[in-house]
Amino acid sequence: MLGEFKRYLSAELHRSPHTVRAYVGDVRALLGYLAEVGANIDELEISLLRGWLARLRDRGASRATVARRIAAARVFTAYLHRLGRLATDPGLLLASPKQQRRLPAVLEEDTVARAFAPAGEDTSPLALRRQAVVETLYATGIRVAELCGLDLDDVDRERATLRVRGKGGKERVVPIAPRALVALDHWLSRGRPCWAAGHSGAAVFLGARGGRLGTRSARRDVHGYMGALARDGERDSAADVTPHGLRHSAATHLLNGGADLRSVQEILGHSSLSSTQIYTHVSIERLTRTYNQAHPRA
Repeated sequence: MLGEFKRYLSAELHRSPHTVRAYVGDVRALLGYLAEVGANIDELEISLLRGWLARLRDRGASRATVARRIAAARVFTAYLHRLGRLATDPGLLLASPKQQRRLPAVLEEDTVARAFAPAGEDTSPLALRRQAVVETLYATGIRVAELCGLDLDDVDRERATLRVRGKGGKERVVPIAPRALVALDHWLSRGRPCWAAGHSGAAVFLGARGGRLGTRSARRDVHGYMGALARDGERDSAADVTPHGLRHSAATHLLNGGADLRSVQEILGHSSLSSTQIYTHVSIERLTRTYNQAHPRA
């Protein structure tokens, strides 16, 4: 059952590998709960789903975890209904918990100006890759998985754009700033050839063994690069920045600079404008903080 559901998520719904893993794990937990209470799949109804979720809450699961498990359960019950295993779809009766939208951590714009200095004396493949990874993530706002999925022909130097494959296999074209393009070219001309091998294919970013760079290694590149900056007392705000933090920073700085919400939505690859609107809250939060610090009557 889980194997078939996994193929359904991947082949028919085109969910990302991360989502597939998460949903399969959630459904495995649901099936374990059904076994504990002596119910089988054909008996799955709303009371059982609510009992499973109530146990999660009692055990201290976060709202985000509960919300994801509700989403997984909805997809699973819809799948079972489609197969004829359930006469009705009980997942339709589940209500998602209201999410607490936290303001994402972003870099200060003056920190960015100091942080993204030209490459120093270290011109090793790792140093060149780290510089290119960080510059590209911030300049384009793309996701770390999208960065790792870039191929050589996705880089259009003439138009200064990248072709990106996002969630659900959707493609979009995003601009890349000149300085980031320079860092990318340094990696491609001086770093990548040192690690390229017969199995490297067309991947833009490679690991030390010549394979396509994985998301974990890309995150380590960001932590290593930003962590080195954080050792400078003026750059402490860089210490905890993640690839997603660079994406948040790019979106926030675009809006602060006057970009319209629809353009930022297109750049980030959000399917819904509501996903992009959180960045307007970030900008307002910063504006309020600046006002309270600067206005004599605040």
